Amino acid sequence: MRYSKKSMKIRIDYNNMMEATLGDKGISDKKFNDMADKAKAAFEAVEAGKGKNMMEWADLPYNQDAVVEDILQTAKEIRKNYEYFVVLGIGGSALGPIATFQAINHLHYNDLPKRLRKGPKFYVEDNVDPERMAALLDVIDIKKTMFNVITKSGSTSETMTQYLIISAMLKEKLGADYKNHIIATTSKAKGNLIKIAQAESFKTFYIPDGVGGRFSELSPVGLLAAAVTGIDIKGLLQGAKFMDEQCNSASLKKNPALILATLQVIAMDEGKNIGVMMPYADGLKYIADWYCQLWAESLGKNVELDGKPCNKGQTPVKSLGVTDQHSQVQLYTAGPFDKVITFIGVDEYRKEVKIPDGCKEYPNVNFLCGHTMNELIQAERKATEYAITKAGKQNYTIMLPILNEYTLGQLMYLFMLQTAYAGAMLNIDTFDQPGVEEGKNATYALLGRPGYDEKRAELANAPQKQDKYIL
Repeated sequence: MRYSKKSMKIRIDYNNMMEATLGDKGISDKKFNDMADKAKAAFEAVEAGKGKNMMEWADLPYNQDAVVEDILQTAKEIRKNYEYFVVLGIGGSALGPIATFQAINHLHYNDLPKRLRKGPKFYVEDNVDPERMAALLDVIDIKKTMFNVITKSGSTSETMTQYLIISAMLKEKLGADYKNHIIATTSKAKGNLIKIAQAESFKTFYIPDGVGGRFSELSPVGLLAAAVTGIDIKGLLQGAKFMDEQCNSASLKKNPALILATLQVIAMDEGKNIGVMMPYADGLKYIADWYCQLWAESLGKNVELDGKPCNKGQTPVKSLGVTDQHSQVQLYTAGPFDKVITFIGVDEYRKEVKIPDGCKEYPNVNFLCGHTMNELIQAERKATEYAITKAGKQNYTIMLPILNEYTLGQLMYLFMLQTAYAGAMLNIDTFDQPGVEEGKNATYALLGRPGYDEKRAELANAPQKQDKYIL
């Protein structure tokens, strides 16, 4: 599909971050412009790193032509032969596919009759709650299901637990044919899953070594699930490429991702350690979940690149307009000045619903008649932005002309670049996750994984809980 760069360009409006709008609660032009050198250095560091080490994600819009064709052909066969498609994964292996699926497909996709769906019913199992696994097995027929096992390391306990359960069931019910019901998405050269996939002759897609989980949605991690459910994955990549082109400048007047990163870094320096993402479209609800991992795991660090101790980062919070106007906005408006709110809106919703005439005897209801739900949600977004701004709280708005593959690709790549620039300005390793690894290692030790005797001993010697603090 061809997309118009002019009409499909997403926009950012950061008036409500600035002193000109917020007075002394906002960021002055001087403070913003004084960040130019630091922003330029961050831009140059990211540019120099693109395609190298853990920044291979930056090349994904450009270097996957053959992979995309393989994915499209595989997706076609899956749609033809299977009634269910299940992702077994966690973290970025799950959040990206969920976010993209929700953004582009019908909001009740799985409930549509088969003739109206673009592909098989779609599920993502991103937890090891035993009730959840049992519930999945109650609603699918595993004989008619393709399972996509996603783990780069091949040792992710949660994902490999799911694999062990599902593969055993498939073997029991299908015998040797079970291997035709599993696709592995993993590292090409290392880890356990690639060894299993080669031994069992699973269809396999590869995650580039320099693509971490939270940056992996535009790789086979996310593209296969998207293609299976009828999403235009070429459009996603085209949108990401277009955003990369828009961000090809070190200028704080031109680069949207660099502007947003700089504003957030200034806000963090001012003590605004919470970042709220509030999309006004149900299709973007899980973009906030995906962004939470991207922002938190990348920027939450306790050491700088030079080894200097620190405790940096900003806590991301997900919110949904209009829903959370009735649960969270009271805090955002009247509470402490410790937040930056990111509003996401769309100019044109993909459907229009008119509000019919009625309740004429109740003027405070009847005033809605003759309008549309489209008008209502736009008014609610603008009104909430106004109320937040009137209260002196920093916020900015990202507007999508319409929510489609091209604009979603732009949005995701914008956030990935924003994160990379912010990490560079904070002088941290944006792409490691030592805090996550500590929890993983403790889990391995508790469950008796070989090689973790020292960690088991450490856990055994941890401070014991006191009964007086337990009710």
